[in-house]
Amino acid sequence: MYRVFEALDELVTIVEEARGVPMTSSCVVPRGDMLELLDDVRDALPREVDDAQDVLDKRDELITNARAEAENTIGDATEDAERMIAEARARAQETIAEAQAEADRVITAGQAEYHSLTERSRAESERMIQAGRDAYDRAVEDARHEQARLVSQTEVVQAAHAESARILDEAHAEADRQRAECDAYVDGKLAEFSELLAKTLRAVDSGRNHLRGPAGLSGRGTLYDFQS
Repeated sequence: MYRVFEALDELVTIVEEARGVPMTSSCVVPRGDMLELLDDVRDALPREVDDAQDVLDKRDELITNARAEAENTIGDATEDAERMIAEARARAQETIAEAQAEADRVITAGQAEYHSLTERSRAESERMIQAGRDAYDRAVEDARHEQARLVSQTEVVQAAHAESARILDEAHAEADRQRAECDAYVDGKLAEFSELLAKTLRAVDSGRNHLRGPAGLSGRGTLYDFQS
């Protein structure tokens, strides 16, 4: 490829340096040199260019063959797609049928289990109701026996009430006695205190009278006895 570019550059130089023809845009170039350079260019071109030219020459044939091949490929792809779609539809219908059958089986089994649970629940509820009735009857019978036993113990209960009333009366009497003794003791102490206050007041009055007399004016102190 390098020789191709080199030969082209020489051709351009020859044309640029060629002598022009008066009154025209043409020029005079050496034919031998030009042909020699063109032969060099042709020889230097790679075989791929010739192959490309062959491809260009056979373009219509290649396009026709490619179109035919494409149509065959599209036809095959269409047939494959239709076949795959048909198979997918068949598998889908089969899957739907299996799912419907499984759903029916599950529903049937669920209904059977529901009826079984309902029957067991009903039997258990009836058993519990009967057990409750039996327990109620036993409780009523026990209550009757206990009532009879309590009635038979009425005299003991009355005696217990009488004894408790007696104990309460004695307690009240003892409380009243102790309260009376306490009141008497307090009254005695108050009487003693009142007596002491009276003696003290008498002594105070005596002292005051003594202070008002002649002895009190002399300024001499007098000792008073406040004891009873």
